[in-house]
Amino acid sequence: MNIDRFIPVRKTDLIQKCVDDDRLPYEQVDSFKQLCQLIISTLHFEYHQILEELKDSYAPFDPNSDTLPSVNFTEDNAQTQQSVFTSRFIEVLNAANFEKVTDKDLQDALQEESLFKVRLAVEFEDFADMVFYRRGESHKTETISKFWGLHKQSITFTHYDKVAVYIKFKDAEYFNQTKGSALPVKPDSTIIKLFQNVPKADLEMLFPNSQVRMRTIDKAIIGGSAVVGGAVVLVTKLGASLIVLAGLLGYWMGLSKEEVSISSQQLIALGVGAGVLGGFIFKEWNKFKTRKLRFMKALADNLYFKSLDNNAGVFHHLVDSAEEEECKEAILAYYLLLTHNKAMTSAQLDELVELWFAAQFDFQIDFEIADALAKLQRFGIVSESGGKYTALPINAAQVQLDAKWGTLFNFSHT
Repeated sequence: MNIDRFIPVRKTDLIQKCVDDDRLPYEQVDSFKQLCQLIISTLHFEYHQILEELKDSYAPFDPNSDTLPSVNFTEDNAQTQQSVFTSRFIEVLNAANFEKVTDKDLQDALQEESLFKVRLAVEFEDFADMVFYRRGESHKTETISKFWGLHKQSITFTHYDKVAVYIKFKDAEYFNQTKGSALPVKPDSTIIKLFQNVPKADLEMLFPNSQVRMRTIDKAIIGGSAVVGGAVVLVTKLGASLIVLAGLLGYWMGLSKEEVSISSQQLIALGVGAGVLGGFIFKEWNKFKTRKLRFMKALADNLYFKSLDNNAGVFHHLVDSAEEEECKEAILAYYLLLTHNKAMTSAQLDELVELWFAAQFDFQIDFEIADALAKLQRFGIVSESGGKYTALPINAAQVQLDAKWGTLFNFSHT
């Protein structure tokens, strides 16, 4: 498995772990906590602005919008605004340490059998653009039942903790030509969805236009039952009626010169036989529909517990997650650079952070050292000389951040 960039601890727990590490002198602990809060507040302000930009750029394409159209939006600038939204949204996903699901991963998922025993069909032609992002990749093992519970099998599969879906539908002209006047979706709309605990093999269930289809084994079960049951009905219920019908057909087609007379009892038998055959056909069709409804319920129940948010609501979740990741990266890099007491290259600091995190939390991460150092340099609390980085002392770092952002947050450190 690839090691993720995602840092799977809360920032509060990370700060406490730094304090408990005993690398900081006791008299600097409170100052370090205050500096961490100032870093958190600074990033919170920045991401609040990003959230507002996302909401503004997405508003014209939001299928759930309940406000009047924006005065700044026109058909002429629609493509530009869509591009602005897309690029900003991808930036947030990257900051939240999501990884793009490759085309190969998606094709593999579509080919693999669903863990929920549901076969789905997706009409990819409806989409103008489609991108999946995932976070928290791991291998899991589950036991599934086969042959009506007579056989149990353990399977290992790829599992994603979070999956974000970005889909833009085609325009109204396409849907009018292919779907008719009753459009299944709002043309030109862009949907954003966020899911949790998704097996890779079940990615197709996250598409908004997926439709349940019978698996081959389900068709075989129903078809076999229909053949056997139909044969029994024909032999036991329609045997005499079929002989009469065969004689009539032979006479009408000139294959036989012997006239066939039908008594009232035979007519009744024919009617009863036709009714039995019709009832059998209806029963098998109803069995097919019931099985399909059972699959659709399994799909709906599964999505109910996996869905986290939709459309504009996803921004709040992702922006909060991105802000959390950025805070943890900055705090980790600053703390270990500060307590190391000497200048370090980015590669040295990257290795130090990953080793420290693995030792403290028994978990491996692929730390984003370049992003972390860029933030600290932007804040002015880390300096660089000759490719090596040095952290400012805590008090000097507080002064630097106060000078840059203090008036915005009305913070005072005395």
